[in-house]
Amino acid sequence: MKKPPPFLAFFCGLVLLPSLFWVAEQVEANSEIERLQDQISERSDRLSEIEAEITRFELALLEVGAERETLQKAINQLELERKKVVADIAFTENKISSTDLELNKLILEISRTEADIEQNQTAIAEIIRQIDVVDDDTLVEVLLQHERLSDFWSTVERYQTVRNEIVIKVEELESLQELLVNKRDETTEQRDQLVALKEQYDDQSQVLLNNRAEQADLLQATRNEESEYQRLLDEKQSAREQILAELRSFEAELQFILDPTTIPTPGTQVFQWPLKNIIITQYFGGTEFARRNPGIYGGRAYHPGVDFGAPRGTQLFAPLSGVVRATGNTDAVPGCYSWGKWTLIDHANGLSTLYAHQDLISVTPGQTVSTGEIIGYIGNTGFSTGPHLHFSVYATDGVSVRQFNEIKTVTSCGPASTPVAATEAYLDPMDYLPPA
Repeated sequence: MKKPPPFLAFFCGLVLLPSLFWVAEQVEANSEIERLQDQISERSDRLSEIEAEITRFELALLEVGAERETLQKAINQLELERKKVVADIAFTENKISSTDLELNKLILEISRTEADIEQNQTAIAEIIRQIDVVDDDTLVEVLLQHERLSDFWSTVERYQTVRNEIVIKVEELESLQELLVNKRDETTEQRDQLVALKEQYDDQSQVLLNNRAEQADLLQATRNEESEYQRLLDEKQSAREQILAELRSFEAELQFILDPTTIPTPGTQVFQWPLKNIIITQYFGGTEFARRNPGIYGGRAYHPGVDFGAPRGTQLFAPLSGVVRATGNTDAVPGCYSWGKWTLIDHANGLSTLYAHQDLISVTPGQTVSTGEIIGYIGNTGFSTGPHLHFSVYATDGVSVRQFNEIKTVTSCGPASTPVAATEAYLDPMDYLPPA
């Protein structure tokens, strides 16, 4: 009597019980993955601790910011800002380390998945070859190979079991291949995140250097005397008022008729918030309506944007995709107490946005930015009574970038540049932001 085909035993040995060598490799890979996961968990705990520390510094900065403007307050604020930025850097360092561990873990998981795929492919190929051999026999021939009918049906049942198992193996293989694709995509995302985090680390390190330089300049300029500090504040305030008066006078003469069809309808949310934590310290008040009704804006006759309070070094995000039209730094010209470091972005919906008083600008003119992308860091540059973001929204057609010496020379700002817009081109940012 002809013996049943040997592929059933082979199937059990090759498919159901993988080789000891392969198992040993998988055990070692799993052990390394578990070790990396433990390290990732430790990093996660440390990140939570640093986040709590950053929150404490931010609360302390809010308390200091509410105090009367004095030299000691300025020094205390700079010191708190320094500690907060150091914590920011530590957070980023830990994120880099954690992301690096995640990447290594993914690489191991990819290697393990590839080994699983190869194992399944080998088993499936061999089973198919064996089934092809068996399929050369007709059902009648298989029946004649058995003395008893029960043995025949047992053989048929085993054949069917093997066919069912190969279907299962094929499904497992498809799942593994899908898993492999997902892990490779995740690896690409992690690599991109790692690059972004390293750039962020460099930016935050520069913010720390800026903080130290400002502290040194403050102590040198005031000679650590309160009277000298107050005198400098008065000078800055006077210069600021003169610059603003000239700028507003120039803008009032600009001719611009706003076509409502070229911009989104007011009340339509087109922007995300430019900061994670929203603290509005001053609302918009600069249209003709605001001039006629200054009481609505706390008595302020003209404020062409919204101010957001935030500590130095806070990340600033693009609220909508767009193209950077220009950047500038009025502090590069002594005595030009204006926007400090600023960025102007044009959006495809007919609106443009300004981000002023930055500590560090992370984009360049002509660069395309995506919604949520880091474009800079909150600072205290230009004329500012404390770190914050000034956020203006314009009708794109009504805003241009000019040098101050095109406006009036009495300001002594000379070649420093600034966005300039006709009064009607200024729009209330709150009309396009999420509900406060």
